[in-house]
Amino acid sequence: MPGKLKQKSFVSLTGGFFLLVALSVIHLTQGQADYTISELLTGVWTDGRIQDIVTSLRLPRLAIGIVAGGALAVSGAVLQTLTNNPLASPGTLGINAGAFFFVVLSMIFFPNVLGAFPFITALLGAVLSSVLVVGLAGKAMEPVRVALTGMIISLLFSSLTGAMQLLFENETNGLFLWGSGTLVQLNWEGVRFAAPVVLVLFIGSLLLAKPMDILSLGEDIASSLGQNVQAVKLAAWGVAIVLSAAVVSVVGPIGFIGLMAPHIVRMMGIRGHLQIFIHSFLWGSVMLIGADVLGRLIQPGQEVPVGAMTALIGGPWLLYLAWKTAKSLKRGDRQVGGTTKPVRLTVLVPILILLILGITVLALSFNGAAWNFAWLEPVVWNFRVPRVLTSFIVGVMLALTGVILQGVLRNPLADAGVLGVTSMGGAGAMLLLVVFPAVPPAFLPLGATLGASLALGIILVTAWKNNFQPMLVALMGIAISAFGSAATQVFVVKAKLAVASALVWLSGSTYAKGWDDVQLALLLFALFIWPAVYITRSLDTLTFGDDVAAGLGLNVRSTRVWALVIGVAISTAAVSIVGTIGFIGLVAPHIARRIVGFRHLPLMLASGLIGGLLLVTADFIGRILIAPKDIPSGLIVALIGTPYLLYLLRKMK
Repeated sequence: MPGKLKQKSFVSLTGGFFLLVALSVIHLTQGQADYTISELLTGVWTDGRIQDIVTSLRLPRLAIGIVAGGALAVSGAVLQTLTNNPLASPGTLGINAGAFFFVVLSMIFFPNVLGAFPFITALLGAVLSSVLVVGLAGKAMEPVRVALTGMIISLLFSSLTGAMQLLFENETNGLFLWGSGTLVQLNWEGVRFAAPVVLVLFIGSLLLAKPMDILSLGEDIASSLGQNVQAVKLAAWGVAIVLSAAVVSVVGPIGFIGLMAPHIVRMMGIRGHLQIFIHSFLWGSVMLIGADVLGRLIQPGQEVPVGAMTALIGGPWLLYLAWKTAKSLKRGDRQVGGTTKPVRLTVLVPILILLILGITVLALSFNGAAWNFAWLEPVVWNFRVPRVLTSFIVGVMLALTGVILQGVLRNPLADAGVLGVTSMGGAGAMLLLVVFPAVPPAFLPLGATLGASLALGIILVTAWKNNFQPMLVALMGIAISAFGSAATQVFVVKAKLAVASALVWLSGSTYAKGWDDVQLALLLFALFIWPAVYITRSLDTLTFGDDVAAGLGLNVRSTRVWALVIGVAISTAAVSIVGTIGFIGLVAPHIARRIVGFRHLPLMLASGLIGGLLLVTADFIGRILIAPKDIPSGLIVALIGTPYLLYLLRKMK
């Protein structure tokens, strides 16, 4: 090791160690039982109140924080090399979300299994998420593709988890705080389990350091040097996944540590995977303990999930990394494609209308137990008819959003969820509930509008100088989405009594929509459909690439700004009516594009009808599947759209 590198390593290790010691001492003095640092240092060695509190509650919490922070940091460092993606971490690749979903699922259906084998349960979810990401991202592991794939996997598991928590509120009531990431420990059991697992895997990562140094040169070079590339990658994936699962099974899904710590270490000038893993473990522990200390300083005597603090710190960091990553990548002029033999609209539109009429008749006539064709009866006319009409209009709006955003970003995986509009809308609504607990649910759309507007503002400000490069906008959206999702989970915990109504809204529900909602939906649709149609010609021109579009006289920057504003406005309008429903904006344009081609005017018409059909169908299925209970439409849409979306991801080159 060169002298300069040794000096940087020494400064990093000594500085990190003393900072961890200082934070640990402060950490041990925090809590409802108040005592000073001097009382701690003198009283911890003798039997009494201070020793009991420290050894039974605070020391286990400190120990699990050190272990969990180090494990997440090493896992993130391994994943960033494996995927060749600086944005990779257990949180951004959906590994934490998959592990948490399996824990929630086990809590509901197999509580005895979860109680006996929490680690195995979390590990199964983490493995499933990783397999999906690797299988769908492709062998090349293109950074943007990996990030988008991980975000969609996270979106899928998060929506399923939220719906399960809503449907089985009593069974999952104890998971709200844990699901936001908390270091609370009532005994040493969690530390006794996690510490040996993390220690063994940390040693395993150190043994993999040299092979990963070679692997980072490229698979071809590594193979030519005699390395068994597949064996190294499999072992590294195993280390990263098991580290994440071990942490989730004890403290819940804590995000951003695995993303930030390795980057901070590299910024200090540390090189070589052996040194990166050692330093990442130390600084991951420092960051997690520091976040817990900060959380308890902000609200003394109350439990603030440490996941809240890591999200608060990590969100801006992720935005910076996304901006930096996109700047380093070459500009992509990817076309979203379409069929070369489009079906004529005169044939397609009547077919779609017949399908819509068919599902509408079913939805209006069947309540899950009996048929009723008297549609003018109050129970049908006042409740079922407006609900079906609202679902159709909102489905159309969500599909139009997808068409616009996929066209402007030239990315077939773009929609309001990818841009972070949906998650920030949910976060804004939940923040409103936290700040004003007495506010009626009818005011949630106001918070959603503010959150979505903030997401759009961040994108406009950060991407303006780069002419709204599609990669930059997509990566910024991923960062915003990750931050919004983490913040939403935290606000759900803080909202307490408002959790049930909030989760209904966050899961996306068309439940209890009346004629006022139909009028509002029609008004918003009429307001936004004209600018959406007007911009289709500009979007057609953009499909040829920025240079060609500029040569044809199109103001590319202005077009992108207006397209983003229109797309986000339509999405926000839809979210304000039914909550956060995802996947319609992803799936409907893809289905339409394979039928009518890539020209945006016919694509909008076909996508809108398909989106309306999908949401009406989802609403009908959710209403009758376990009648008289209602399943949120957002969950049904996820279940309908995910198989197609996963297939699409696999087929994309």
